[in-house]
Amino acid sequence: MSFTAIVVFVLVAALAAVNGSNDVPKGVATLAGAGVTKYKTAIIWGTITTLIGCVFSLGLASKMTALFSKGIITGATTDAFAVAVLAGAAFWVGLATILRLPVSTTHALIGGMVGAGLLMSTGGVSWSAVGSKLVTPLLVSIVVAYAITLILAVATGTANKRRSAATPPVTSSGGGDVAVQTAPVVTPEKTSAKFMTAAHWFTSGATGFARGLNDTPKIVAIGAFALVPAGMKPWHIMILVTAAMAAGSLLGGMRVAEKLGEGVVKMNHREGFLANLTTAALVGVGAGAGLPMSTTHVSTGAIAGSAGPNLSRISGGTVRNFLIAWLVTPPVAGVVAALVFILAR
Repeated sequence: MSFTAIVVFVLVAALAAVNGSNDVPKGVATLAGAGVTKYKTAIIWGTITTLIGCVFSLGLASKMTALFSKGIITGATTDAFAVAVLAGAAFWVGLATILRLPVSTTHALIGGMVGAGLLMSTGGVSWSAVGSKLVTPLLVSIVVAYAITLILAVATGTANKRRSAATPPVTSSGGGDVAVQTAPVVTPEKTSAKFMTAAHWFTSGATGFARGLNDTPKIVAIGAFALVPAGMKPWHIMILVTAAMAAGSLLGGMRVAEKLGEGVVKMNHREGFLANLTTAALVGVGAGAGLPMSTTHVSTGAIAGSAGPNLSRISGGTVRNFLIAWLVTPPVAGVVAALVFILAR
């Protein structure tokens, strides 16, 4: 294996690790934020379910792999291109994780590919693909995630209020020496507690699975530019990404988890479940259809939507910091990638 291939190998592992630290919490932070379990336990659960998604990614998300392999860059890629893109994305996602900011690895990769692609060849970037297949799904997904979760939150909240209002109060009567009390009323909230807990765990796991399905092919595709010619198979790269992603989530996942779990909205059990339900559905469908939605954007939009119509519950300062980080992700990753490409070619 050449020196360049070794560098790419290390950068693939580095990007997967910081991706794990930054992205794994996005599916399970609601568990801890709603008080269902501790953050460490939630991170472990997210890591396990993400690993399963990683394993299935090569078979179920082949369209995503094809998009990042040849759908964005029109010309022949080089080893220097792979080094530059991976370096740009890993730098920004790693820095954002240290700053406790949930950012999009997808956005960082796109920024890196555009930054290096512009220097690699004239007309090397397919702008139509960047717009229709990448930018549009990423932006629309935030609005859709927010709207779906908002509708679900309002609908289920109204239903809960109606059931509670229809529940008769506990009464008691007594005569002589004997006191008689009616049987304790079992409220809908109590009867559905176990189901809700199981459903919340399931949707959190489904989000982790969808995230692994969505992110793994992107990193594998970029690494394959240099590692496949060096003799590695795509599934070898997938194993590398999976292992590094798991290590990163276990070692650094706490930094972003608390920000998402409590920083955007103080959630209850039902709201966390709804946010994960929306995130898992959108990201999972997007991965299978080759639409690289950002788990960051979808989960944040869904968490904000879980607050319902009461916008005062949403932390404006946290959302503002997130938006700034999202806006600077592509240009920062692109500039770093361009600089690295100049040095590496």
